[in-house]
This record gives sequence, structure tokens and C-alpha cells, in this order.
Amino acid sequence: MHLLTVIRLATASVLNRKVTAVLTILAIAVSVMLFVGVERIRQAARESFERTISGADLIVGARSSPVNLVLYSVFHIGDATNNITWETYQDLASREEVAWTIPVSLGDSHRGFRVVGTNGDYFRHYKFADDRALTFAEGEPFDDLFDVVLGSEVARALNYKLGDSIVVSHGLGEVSFTDHKDKPFRVSGILAPTGTPVDRSVHVSLEAIEAIHVGWESGAMTPMARLATADRVRAMDLEPTSITAMIIGLKSRPAVLRIQRDINTYPEEPLLAVIPGVALSQLWDVVGIIEQALAAISACVVAVGLIVVLVSILTALNERRREMAILRSVGARPIDVFLLLVAEAGMLALLGAVVGVATLYGGLALLQGVIQQETGITLVGLRPGGFDIAVVAAIASAAALLASLPAWRAYRNSLADGLSIRV
Repeated sequence: MHLLTVIRLATASVLNRKVTAVLTILAIAVSVMLFVGVERIRQAARESFERTISGADLIVGARSSPVNLVLYSVFHIGDATNNITWETYQDLASREEVAWTIPVSLGDSHRGFRVVGTNGDYFRHYKFADDRALTFAEGEPFDDLFDVVLGSEVARALNYKLGDSIVVSHGLGEVSFTDHKDKPFRVSGILAPTGTPVDRSVHVSLEAIEAIHVGWESGAMTPMARLATADRVRAMDLEPTSITAMIIGLKSRPAVLRIQRDINTYPEEPLLAVIPGVALSQLWDVVGIIEQALAAISACVVAVGLIVVLVSILTALNERRREMAILRSVGARPIDVFLLLVAEAGMLALLGAVVGVATLYGGLALLQGVIQQETGITLVGLRPGGFDIAVVAAIASAAALLASLPAWRAYRNSLADGLSIRV
């Protein structure tokens, strides 16, 4: 029997059992959607992870672990073990090899979003996603002492507009009982979406951080804080005494290791300097176990989908003995019966895999905006690639291979067995 004839018969056989075929295709489609979806989200998450900060040569903070330093300085997760003195910041920033610096001061929040104290260099030099600069969707950088610049997600989630007034809370947490109500801020700018922690940050000046903490030097409000009104603090010296961390860009990349060593052995206070790319790789390795677990689960689901194909063929095999016998009686060879069943399984798996991949990418394209807003993961290049083609081919091949077992049983059935009536 010609190969095209086998495929034509397999197609007719599948169409003759529409309900079973549709259920099998759906099982394969769901399993492939999960498998490819996990891999696609994993790749997108890693890309977004590595795109969080770009163009920076060193991140400097109090001595701790590299992972902890990156977590609180870049991702704004957790707290620093200590601060850097302002004198140290000025000393490092004034070095001949340093092209620019970004100071970062953390410790406050606004309705669950972290407040980042910094200066104008943040908007000029902070880069993400292959050296893309921050841009403003609305407004401009802070100019007045009590101006605030919001990340896109903060503005969206809290429905803030330019000119709105917000109050910063002392410490972290979505609910705070120690608000700086006497010194409200005015929204002067809203940043465009970046798909990074910048979107979920509230940016104020370093001087503003000092202003709202006048009288809070002990960590709690004192009578001095009540006397330090917004008008009075404007006349004060608001130069910071310390910051949480700093981001450094160097004039020459080859000097990175030497400057890193100098900072790590800084005599005035214990510091840690990390190279962002290296630290991000270490941080990704920490969460790699979850990635592996998801991949294993999705692979198991694919295996279940293939087993469904096998069970479907085995279940129908006894009912199709007469069909096989008729084919044999009209001249089909045993190998033709074998190829027919293998072709059916491969066809069902191929259709299911194609449907699964198409549905996945269609869904991701529709939900791309929601995924970025809710998770911060930016999905790029939403089109099937070599990996998806390989998965579809592997699924179809695996289904055909599994179908060889029931096909072998049909191959061995004799014409007499097919035409006989079992009691």
C-alpha cells in the first residue's frame, strides 16, 4: 500500500471517530501548552531578570552577600545590613576612574511600594534592557524638595495623576501607622513602563528623605519632628549622612576588577562591590530549583498526554479487529496495518501539538500587557521558533513510537482471528 494511501486511510479513520480524536487532540494540546508555556515564561523571566539593570559596572553597599546586595539595591527586596556614609560615597564618586554614580537610599514605603531616595543622575544614567534609558510617560524629574516621580505600575495601581498629593510612610509594609503626613509630596512625573522594579518604585530626592526624617533620628517620631514643618526643613542643611547603596559606571571597563578589589578592601568602612551581571547570575541560580521543578512537572504532563494517545489506541484496538481484517481481505499487508495505526497516532499528536502551540502564543499575545503589569515580565518575540518546532516534531515522533506497541499487536492478528466471533 502506498504511503499516501496509508495517510488517507488514517485521516478517514480519525474522522470516523471524531469524539475520541477530539479528546485526544485536546489532551495533547493542553500538555504541550503547559510544556512550551513554562519554557517560554522561563526564558522571558530570565531575560527580564537580566535586563533589570544595564550599563552599570559595580553596585556598592555595606558588606554582606552579593545576592543580598543585589536584592535590596536593584530589586528592592529585603533590607541592607548597614548603610554607607556620605563621606564614603563622595570619596568613591570623586575617583578619577568613575564616570558617574547613582546614590540609592531605601527604608520608606508608600502603600506597599518602596520609596527610593536618589538624585537626578538616576534618570540620566540608570539603564535597563540593553542600555535603554528611563523615559517619562508624563511630567518631569523632581525639582522641588517635595516632588515625587512614580513608576508606571505605582501610578496605574493607585490611579495617580500629575499633581496628586501622596504621603510617604516610615518603614516598610502595605499598612503603616507612622506616616509622614506633615510633609506630603506632589507627583511631578510618571515613568514609562520598563518591566523592571523601577515600575514599582516611588522616587524622591535624597534631600527629601532627610527632610521627612528630621526628628526621626532614633527611628521613631520625637517632639522635634512635630516642630520640623515642611516650611522649616526647607531652610535646613539636608545633606545626607548616609545612603543604602550606590551604582557606579566607570570610564574604562578593564578597570572594573581593580576598582572592585579597592572597594572591597576599603579601609574606612566595610564595603562590598559586585559586578551586576555576575551577581544576577548567582541570584538566578538560587531560584533555579523552582525553574527545574516546573520543567519536570510540565514534562510529566506531556508524558501523560502521550499515554492518553496510547490508551486510546489500545482501547479501540479490539473493536477495530474486524476493520483490520477487512483491510487484510482486500489486499492490505500486515505492514500496512502497522503503518496505519502508527500514522493515526502521529497525526493526532501532531494536530494536538500544533493546536497547543498556536493557542499558547495566541493567548500570550492577548495577555502580554496583563502579564507585564502583574509580574513585571516582558514578553518579546512572541512567535514560534526552533524550540517549538522541535517540540511538535518530538511529540509526534514519540506518539508514533508508543503506537508501535498496539500496531505490532494488530500486525500479528491473523485474518481468521479478525473474522471470527468470540464467545
